[in-house]
Amino acid sequence: MKFRYILLMSIPALLLASGGAAEGGTDIIPRAVNFAIFAAIMYYLLAEPAKTAFLARKQGIADRLNSIQDKLKESNSAKEKAQRKVEEAKANAKSLIETSKKEAQLLSEKIANETKVELKNLEKAFNEKTEIERRKMTREVVNSVLDQMFDGETIALDKEELVTIVMKKVA
Repeated sequence: MKFRYILLMSIPALLLASGGAAEGGTDIIPRAVNFAIFAAIMYYLLAEPAKTAFLARKQGIADRLNSIQDKLKESNSAKEKAQRKVEEAKANAKSLIETSKKEAQLLSEKIANETKVELKNLEKAFNEKTEIERRKMTREVVNSVLDQMFDGETIALDKEELVTIVMKKVA
């Protein structure tokens, strides 16, 4: 199909072509017509591929620009998500710090209370042991006094004197 058009376009060029020197004039008009025909043929042959190439290039640039904008939007949304997570982490950290402070205070109060109870128990045990030792010493003193009295060499005493002696020893 293109070949037919080329042949049809070349017919006027062949008809107008002249030997040049025989006429004695200038050949500017035939050369201009030939140039116009050549330019038309070149336009006909190269216009569509050139348009297609430029449109493809334009579309490629637009696609790359769109993909870059999409990546930019994605990175912005990822940045916002990361910032939200950082804010949440900061809030969680504050919450954990407050909770740990409360727990530390509760633990210190618990330890203080347990220590007070333990001290009371130790004091009670000490008082009980002291009382037991006091009773034990009282028995020993009473036994020693009674042993001395019931020895055959001691002087006989009446009950009142015995009670006062025992009381003095115990006190």
